[in-house]
Amino acid sequence: MTAEFHKANRQRLYAEMKDGSAVVFFSGSAPRQSADAYYTFFTNRNFLYLTGIKFAGLVLVATKIGGNVQESIYILPPDLMKERWTGRRPKADEVIAQSGITDIRFVENFENDIHRVLNSGNVQRVYLDLYRHTPDEGLDEAHRFAQTIKTGYPFLTVENILPILKRLRTLKAPCEIDAMRRAMTVTREGILRMMRASHPGMYEYEYKAEFDYALTGAGVLEPAFHSIISAGENNFCIHYDSYMGQAKDGDMILNDVGAQWDGECNDVSRGWPCNGKYSKEQRMLYECALNTSNYMFSIIKPGMLMDDVDKTARRYCCEQLKKIGLLSSYDEIGKYMWHGGAHHVGYDVHDVVDALGKPIAPNMVFCVDIGIYAEDLGIGFRVEDNCLVTPTGAENLSASVPRTIEDIEAVMAK
Repeated sequence: MTAEFHKANRQRLYAEMKDGSAVVFFSGSAPRQSADAYYTFFTNRNFLYLTGIKFAGLVLVATKIGGNVQESIYILPPDLMKERWTGRRPKADEVIAQSGITDIRFVENFENDIHRVLNSGNVQRVYLDLYRHTPDEGLDEAHRFAQTIKTGYPFLTVENILPILKRLRTLKAPCEIDAMRRAMTVTREGILRMMRASHPGMYEYEYKAEFDYALTGAGVLEPAFHSIISAGENNFCIHYDSYMGQAKDGDMILNDVGAQWDGECNDVSRGWPCNGKYSKEQRMLYECALNTSNYMFSIIKPGMLMDDVDKTARRYCCEQLKKIGLLSSYDEIGKYMWHGGAHHVGYDVHDVVDALGKPIAPNMVFCVDIGIYAEDLGIGFRVEDNCLVTPTGAENLSASVPRTIEDIEAVMAK
């Protein structure tokens, strides 16, 4: 992504901030894995959206006073000994080139600088990224800083900036869509490798190795999310992550995977029999899911409500399942469809957007995710594709990933 893209994102954000306010974003830090090791660092998605910088320990600060915006990025100072052990730190010229922000300071000055701003009398409100998935999650830097403000500056209002960012991230810029397309070429290759290698007796971790090889070979060092690859009865755990199962002859392989490019994610699911040939029951169920997905892509268009995508998918799939005798009424759909039929995708694989109860619009990207789980038949899988809303309808960004029974069997026969 270019500096112009990130600068435009910040300008739209600043336009929605109230005058007499400051906003602070933290890039985040990697959690500790063991005594002296850390997990791979994953940049805060909103910080990345606004700056394009993928380093830990950085802070973005902006003030809006009298209509004028001043912005700074705080970076870690050079430290030869630490950089020998944990890698180089970003240089000021790199940060300027990537973000378009020219005021670069060292993070050791952040505390004094921000307290000077908050004591100036010109700021009445502080915006922070206060996202929490569940109430019992540990407090991140933004939440800890919010507590500092509330304790030390009770006369200031602390406001969550996330609702504004959700609106900004809902519609994708052309460069974001281009990045998703580039990621899809990598995702496709990874899925093809798994299909071609598939055979009875193959372990789930071997499937994962095939997918990871394709990503690494393309320079994608981390997938868009924790890959879900399972066989047989493990398919009935929706977010399975063990990889230790072994495919028995006739087992379905479920994969829910994606590459990322420039921070933009893919999320694609396919299901196939490990032996390369769908049984009668597998074929019937897969056709139900595929027909539902195809129908959804034929009707999705601007103006349709996101809520209706899921409802329509469930009702259409119900009719498909009724035709093959698995259901008699819609009241039973929960037996076979365990999750929603759509979710947004972008900088997060389950993207943080403002779409609930609102009409679909061009340049939205979301997944059409049709999952069928027939425990009584031992068959579970998903057909999940990435949908770009166009001015007149929808484009399947993952259409190049084999999805029909004929195409999948042909790939596996090679």
